[in-house]
This record gives sequence, C-alpha cells and structure tokens, in this order.
Amino acid sequence: QVQLVESGGGLVQPGGSLRLSCAASGRLFNIYAMGWYRQAPGEERELVAQTTRDDTTKYADSVKGRFTISREKGMSALYLQMNNLKPEDAAVYYCNVVEFGAHMSWGQGTQVTVSS
Repeated sequence: QVQLVESGGGLVQPGGSLRLSCAASGRLFNIYAMGWYRQAPGEERELVAQTTRDDTTKYADSVKGRFTISREKGMSALYLQMNNLKPEDAAVYYCNVVEFGAHMSWGQGTQVTVSS
C-alpha cells in the first residue's frame, strides 16, 4: 500500500499561482501512475492531471497550458504547479496513485480557494 500526504493548498486571487505537493511512502516500487484529482461542492471528482512511470502525462482540457504536473524519479513525491488560477479551479485537490495491479490510493485532500 502507498500512503499519501498533500500540502500547498490555500487561498489565492484569480490569476495567481499555487504549487501543490504530495509526499508518497510505502510500496513506491509498485506505483504505475500518479495524479491529481479535484472535487468541487456538488460535483463529481475529476482528473486534473496524471503522469506515469514512463513519463506519459495527460491533463484535463480545462487546465491545459495553466497547470504542470511533475514528480520525483523514485515516485516519492508529486507536484502540481497551478498558474493563472480561475474561480472555477476552486476545489479540494486529491493526490492519487495507481499501482501495478490497479490498486488505488488517495490522499486526504487539500483545499484550493480562488477568490478576490
């Protein structure tokens, strides 16, 4: 199993930036993909960005060109650089890993608020 702890959320004005971090521990050797999801009140949880062990990345259309996902080589940490934030980006952001064998683990979430 993999344990995940997010940090870096907070309040930012529209147009501002935040960097989320996720520290991973446990069965790191078995991680296939790491990603960020978000969930706004009343909405379903959605994929924001994901990167795999072979460095394939994908982004939600709504964040392309504004957000950048990156990770440590040993899968020990995941980051999300968020630029030009918009009010619609406000949500609880969750770190996620998918292991070989498809087992998934989640962090506890970190709140991102975008407001003037």
